Formats: sequence, C-alpha cells, structure tokens
Amino acid sequence: MRQIAAKVLRVVRNVLCVLAALLLLFLLVRFIGTRINGRTPSGGINESMYVEINGTKQWISIYGEDIDNPVLLYLHGGPGSSTSAFDYVFTRKWADVYTVVTWDQRNCGKSCEKGGDSASLTYDLMMDDGLAVTQYLIDYLDVEKIALLGHSWGTYYGCNLVLAHPEYYSCYIGAGQLVDMYENEVAFQEAAAEWAGNEEEALELLKALTPDRLTPSHFEAKNRLMEKYGYGMMRDGSDYSLPAAIIFNPYYSLADWIDYLSADPSVYMDFIVSDEFDRFSLTGRAEYTVPFYNINGDCDYQTNYQLAQNYFEEIDAPYKKLYMMEDTTHGLLESKSEAFSDILHEIAVQQNTIE
Repeated sequence: MRQIAAKVLRVVRNVLCVLAALLLLFLLVRFIGTRINGRTPSGGINESMYVEINGTKQWISIYGEDIDNPVLLYLHGGPGSSTSAFDYVFTRKWADVYTVVTWDQRNCGKSCEKGGDSASLTYDLMMDDGLAVTQYLIDYLDVEKIALLGHSWGTYYGCNLVLAHPEYYSCYIGAGQLVDMYENEVAFQEAAAEWAGNEEEALELLKALTPDRLTPSHFEAKNRLMEKYGYGMMRDGSDYSLPAAIIFNPYYSLADWIDYLSADPSVYMDFIVSDEFDRFSLTGRAEYTVPFYNINGDCDYQTNYQLAQNYFEEIDAPYKKLYMMEDTTHGLLESKSEAFSDILHEIAVQQNTIE
C-alpha cells in the first residue's frame, strides 16, 4: 500500500509541476505580449486613465500614431456592453489617421465601480456623461472638435450628443444605426415571422417576442431566432483572434477581469425598459449641422438595417454618405474589421477635404 501511495504521490507531484510550468509559460508569454501592445508609437500617444465624470470614475484609453491627427471618440454598444476587453485590436487599425479614444461608459467594463453605481440611469445623466467626456478630451488633447463614432446603442447615444451639442463634433459616424427601439423590435418581429414560416420551434420563440414590453425573455428569443436563421451578431466570427486579443490586452489586470466578469447588468436592463431610454428615439429628428456617415450591414437585424437606411434618406446634413457592407451582420467591427477600417480611412480623407 505504501508503494502505491508513493507512486500516486509522484504522479500528482509531476502533474502539479507540469501545470505550474505551463502557468509560468503562459504568464511569461502574456507579459511579453502586453508589453509589446503597451508600447507608445513614435510621435504618437498611448495613455489610459480614470476621469472624474459626474461623481464617478470612468475609464478611457487614448491611442494614436500621430498626436496631430484628428481625435475620434468611440462609443460602445449595449447599453452597458463595454468592449474594452478586446476593442484595442480593431480600433488601432484606425490609429494611423485618428487619435482614437475608447471609453467605458458608467457601470460597465473598467468603469464598473466596486460596490456598483447606485444611481439610476436617465437620459440627462447619460447625456451629461457624454458631454463631460467630450469636453475633457477637447481640453486634454487641445483640439477644437472631435469626431464621434458609435456602434449599436452608441449610435443612439452619439446622435443625441451631436444633435444637442454640434459645436463639439467635426462629424458623426454610426455603425449598426439604431433609430427607434420600439420600431426596431417590431421590425424584427415581422422579419422573424417571415423566416419562421410554419416551423414549430420558431413559432414558439416568436410568441416570446414582446416589442411593446421588453424583457430578458424577449431578447433571449430574439437572439435565438437570429442565430437559428443565420443573422447572429458573431455569425462570421472575427477576422482577428479574440482569445489572443483578450490574453494580450495591455489595459487589463487580473483584478480588472474579475470586476468585468462579476458586473451586474441589471441596471442597464432597467434603463432599457424605462421611459428615459425612449427619450433617445431619433424619430422625426433628422436635421444635423455636421457631416453624417452611416456604416451598416445588409444582414443586420439587431439594429434593423432597413430602418437605418430609411432614416438616412431623411437626414438633412452638410454632407452625408451611407456605406452598406454586404453579407454583414451586427458584428461588423469584429467580423469585418479590415473592411470597416478601410471605410474609416475613406471618411478621414473625405473629412480632410471638407475641412
């Protein structure tokens, strides 16, 4: 028995040694990768910091290859769906023509305060946050205006900021444009009914759709229907390695990951179903005093691309242009990051011509 116990002990010890070696190797590779990604380009900028915004500390990162390039603020989707875990990979593809700022909005990502932010989310609070971040960047980076790029909820948010405070923005760029939440969900219900036909499973999911009363069950059914019929946000995966982006993220520590994974999204669900969220609707609000650009996927039913196209036709702006990416769903920033970057470069050239 003693010999068997000794053999078991040796096996366990060897396994532990192998695991420890693998862990050390992983940590070493991660250390090297994060240091490489954390470098500052010559003549450029690579900074991250917490900024005091309306009583909370909110995280931003600033990256660009030329400090004299125009500044672009990226507004992530959700609301509450921070992309800071991996977005540096696709935003840096624009960093040769823009100084790109990414921002984790309150109570999500690296802006998720320990103990949570107890403040109820309102239209005015979110608008005040956006204005404060904008003014901070203009002052900190010593520029007169910034470009604004929103994705999904970020388009709802971004349009409202540009409509309310056009003096701070050189142009608006929307990707996966949301126009009106209620109309968006009704349009999805109609599209899904066409996909489903008489299929029993799909018909059961259709019953769970409640455009006039948004619930977690509604969004779960919506996501399942999109996945079932090939319109899921990440249908095409990504054109870069998401695991590598996460592992080699120069901005995230282990503590950041713990906070990221333990965040409570309920505050944003409460926001989505509130009357305050409805105030962001863009219905009947189409007069812009800055150039207006839209980049949408022609298979995007998360934010309905046809409603976005109809809204674009109503837009009255000094300059406007619509880009429709073929065979592309809502995840255009990740699945088509190269093609998306090409469009942003074209917009940057166009903006230089206008200015």
